[in-house]
Formats: sequence, C-alpha cells, structure tokens
Amino acid sequence: MSATASRLIVCGLGPGGPGYRTRQTEDLLNSGLPVFLRTARHPNIEMIESYRSFDHLYEESETFDDVYHQIADSLVNETSSAGQVVYAVPGSPLVLERSVRHLQDRVGELPESIELDLLPAMSFLDVAWSRLRVDPVDEGVRLIDGHRFNTQAAEQRGPLLVAHTHAQWVLSDIKLAVDQPPSTPVVVLQGLGTQSETITEVRWDELDRVEADHLTTLFIPEMAQPVGSELLLSIAMMDRLREQCPWDQTQDHGSLRKYLREEAYEVLDALDGVVEAGPDEAGLAYEELESELGDLWFQILFHSRLAAEEGQFTVGDVARTLTQKMVERHPHVFDPAVSFDGDILPPRPDEGDDDTRDLSAMAKTWEAKKTQQSGRRSVFDGIPADLPSLAFADKALGKAIRTFGLPATGPYASVSESLLTLSELQPKTETEVGRTLLAVAMAARTLGLDLEHLLRQAVLDLLAGLRAQESNVQQEAEDDRPSGSWVIG
Repeated sequence: MSATASRLIVCGLGPGGPGYRTRQTEDLLNSGLPVFLRTARHPNIEMIESYRSFDHLYEESETFDDVYHQIADSLVNETSSAGQVVYAVPGSPLVLERSVRHLQDRVGELPESIELDLLPAMSFLDVAWSRLRVDPVDEGVRLIDGHRFNTQAAEQRGPLLVAHTHAQWVLSDIKLAVDQPPSTPVVVLQGLGTQSETITEVRWDELDRVEADHLTTLFIPEMAQPVGSELLLSIAMMDRLREQCPWDQTQDHGSLRKYLREEAYEVLDALDGVVEAGPDEAGLAYEELESELGDLWFQILFHSRLAAEEGQFTVGDVARTLTQKMVERHPHVFDPAVSFDGDILPPRPDEGDDDTRDLSAMAKTWEAKKTQQSGRRSVFDGIPADLPSLAFADKALGKAIRTFGLPATGPYASVSESLLTLSELQPKTETEVGRTLLAVAMAARTLGLDLEHLLRQAVLDLLAGLRAQESNVQQEAEDDRPSGSWVIG
C-alpha cells in the first residue's frame, strides 16, 4: 500500500459454513478494520465480531443495479474517510459478483487514489463440481447468470450451470426461454456447503415450481435446442454470405434500397393474402407470409452487417434499441419507474386508475416518447419523404389527428364531416371512396395535372402549417379539442 492511497479490501465469505472460509479472510474480518457485508444472509457471518450490511438497500431500491451503484458509492466514501475498509461478499469476489464489478468501475473513475485489493476465496462453484462429480473444464460447462439466461445461453447446447436463480420468476423466465425442453432432468442445488444442502432433479416443465432462494443453482446437463438458435443461425448465414458470395460482397446500402422496398411491398401483399384467405387457404397464405417476412429479415440482417463493418452498430444493437424504444413507449405495460438495463424487462406497473391504458392517451404518449427518443423537434419529423403520396398523406394525417385532434376550423374542417366531396359524389362506403379517388385521378388527368405531385404538395403545405402550431400542443393538450386545431392558412 502506498503512503498516500486509501485501501479497499474485497474478500469472499465462501459458499457455506466456516469450513469453506480461508484463514486470510478470517483474520481480516476480525482485524478491527471497518467491515461491510453486501448481505448478512450468509452462514459464515457468525464468526464476524462487528459489521454493517447493505441489506436495507435491497428493500429501498428498484433494481439490482441501483443497489450495486449505491454500495460502490458508500464503500468509496467510507474508504476515503477511514483509510482502510473491508468489503465481504458471499462466495468469491470474482465469481458472479456484480457488486464487485460495479465497485471496480467506480474506483477506476475516481480522481483520487484508492487501492482495490481482491482476495481469492472459495466459491459455490467448487462445491457444485464436487457434488455433481463433474470436471467443468473437461466437460466444457458454461456458467450462466439466470437473469441473463436468454442472451448468455444463446447457441449453447450445454452443459450449463445457472446461478442467480433466486426466485420463481427467474425460473419461469428460464423455462419459457426454451422452445424445445431438454429430455434429461435439471439438477437443482440448494444451500451448497450448508447443513440444509439439498440436491434434487426436476423435469423441465416443473422448473418454476421449485422453491427457490438466494442459495439456489441449476445444472442443465444438455439443451435439446440452443436458445435463439434459428435467429443466430440466420446471422451466421449473413456473415458467411458477406464473406464468401461475390454478389453479396459488392452490395452497399445504396444498392440494396430497391430490394428493401420490393420486399416490404411483398410482405404487404402476403398480409393481404392472410386477411382475405378462407379457412381452407389460411395455411398456404401463412406459408407465403412466413417466406416474405424471412426475405425482409434478410434485408435487415444485410444492412446491419454493413453497418457493423463500418463500426457503427450490429444486429444485436438493432434488437436492443428496438426493445428500449418499445419499453419506454409502453408505460401501460412496463413500469416507467424501473429503468431498463438491457437484459431484464421492467415489471408491469400497477394499473390502478392510471389513464395510460386509454387508447387516446396511449397514442399521445407514443408520439411524445417517439419524438423525445429520436431527438426530433417535431412529431412529423421522420415521415419517409419518398412514400407514395397516398401513404404520405395517410401517415401525416394520422400523426396530425393524434396530436391535434380532428380539425375544428379552417380549410380542413370538412375532413371530420365527410371523407371527400367531388361535384355531387359523396362517398360513404369503401367502394364509393375508391371510386371517388379514381374520379379524382381521372379529373386530374383530364386537366393535365400530376395527381401524385398535387397530393404530395398539399400534404407538405399541411405539415408546414401544423409545425408552426406544434409549439402550443403541450398547453392545448389540456383541452378536449385544441382551440387552434388545424387553422392553416
């Protein structure tokens, strides 16, 4: 230890009773230095004369990451004040101990000097291998965090040792993550190294019936099918095509544009087939939709691979960004008070009298969150400029109505009263609307006008006026109908 540095010593209590604790740790815990425990729920604490635990943080905090951040901050402050501090964790500091990882990051960010010592200790793994009679190196056992099972177990066939399986909801998530359950039983190890140690076998379908606690671990001898194997195989396929296929090697974002557009339209055609198919035709229609969605997925994989080659993002980043956006845009499904850490979805919020489940409120929340997340200044930003004019108009009108409500005054007020009036034709059914649109196209052609250009220009004019009003939306949203709704010059 240097003359100027404070010292934070991290040690492990071992997996069970006093027999699994090292002499070095035992001497340190009773050396008179301040001792802090991540949790006092451990059979080895009886030998410690004086300590303070962080158990209260688990009750006060929303997520485990919040707990670990607070532990790291507290330990840094205590070390700076006392000079030397001991932090003891269950098992080993270097085996599945996320609080220690947070602590290492926190100390690394400090401008002042704190020496962080990590002392070796026996972990629950050593007892697990003994009870299972397994050589983890020879058998190729993969250690998995139960909170991250669906990502860490991806493409793994086993054997897997799954830790952090401390609650029924963790076991349920693990069970549901596997499409084809393993045929061999799962070994449940509980209380390893303690007097209450038990080792049992359960079938996969009974996994979430286990009475789990903080000393529960699973051993899966073999997975029948890797988690997420088909998705991962498609990514591997894309990688190989890019590396070995002459055609795929020459493509870029620009050259692929037309294929993305074509595949999107083919998916829409396949969707029409599913909607219109009778009972005898549904199977074939869904087969077509499955195929077309696959072609569209290939385009997503291709553009993601190109971006990865440029060091921008990967297809995993695309999936993560999507999940993040959807979580934040659905406060009626995911608790907005619980932060999304990238691996575990926030719980469902208490519904109560919350009006976030109202469809109108949901639509406004969606647009507001979308604008906030994208960094856009307007809810109308991001409407693809090269959409066909009818689709362009539909997209713009949808956002306008969700933001401003139906037009109350001005040249667009008639939209709320009738769909369209052309001469004496007043359409009321889908067929009449279609014929009316056709009549408009015929009139434009007779006059030598470009209907595509005219409709696009009308939408652009509408958006220009709505953008000017948009700064007042927040104030006007308190009324049932904005007073200046759609007053466009």
